[in-house]
Amino acid sequence: MKKFTLIFILIFYPIKSIAHMSHYADFNQIEMEIFRNGKLVGYNYYFFSKKGDETIVSNQIKFSIKILGSNIFEVEGYGEEKYIKDQLISFDSRTLQNKKEKFVNLVFNQKEKKYDIIGSSFKGQASIENIIGNWWNHKILQTQSQISPVSGSIKKQVVTFIGDKKITLYGKVYDVKLFSLKSEDMSIPKDKRLDFNIWYDNKNFRIVKVSYSNMGHWEYRLKNIK
Repeated sequence: MKKFTLIFILIFYPIKSIAHMSHYADFNQIEMEIFRNGKLVGYNYYFFSKKGDETIVSNQIKFSIKILGSNIFEVEGYGEEKYIKDQLISFDSRTLQNKKEKFVNLVFNQKEKKYDIIGSSFKGQASIENIIGNWWNHKILQTQSQISPVSGSIKKQVVTFIGDKKITLYGKVYDVKLFSLKSEDMSIPKDKRLDFNIWYDNKNFRIVKVSYSNMGHWEYRLKNIK
């Protein structure tokens, strides 16, 4: 236990202490491809727009699963995060999942220092220690809870460092740190819980791969950064 704690402090704490929006100052676009059982099924793109202290991160996601030519599962969504320096000011998203609309409207409450959220599965306030659960942001490895970018629900999580790894994606070799990210309460239904493996390139502040199992084995793979 002492050895694990020491490793956790040496590796994880430095990530937390220097995380801020300036890490993404040179990013214009992050392209991730989505695979299910080894087959390309869609994409998840992030676009960065900057003006002075303001940064807007737009998210586009689309994937579909077909059997015998018919879609059995389909998701298409769009979201926009707005930051002033390091502070999230607002987040809006619309997602169509199997023709069912889900949404999030989040605003930073300056007076109360909390987030006011109206979402398809949550309405109320949340601590500003939460982050939006999107894969462009390495802060997802530092927080104790995240806000669903699809429905606005608050998800408590536990992040565990697994080890140093090498990973090859699209002909590029990355030295990464592998983490698991799980729901604090793993007794909740499987389709509601968090249960991810995350490969993180801490030298360049980017998540290069995410995997999880739910109706098959899924992977989000970093293809390109512009």
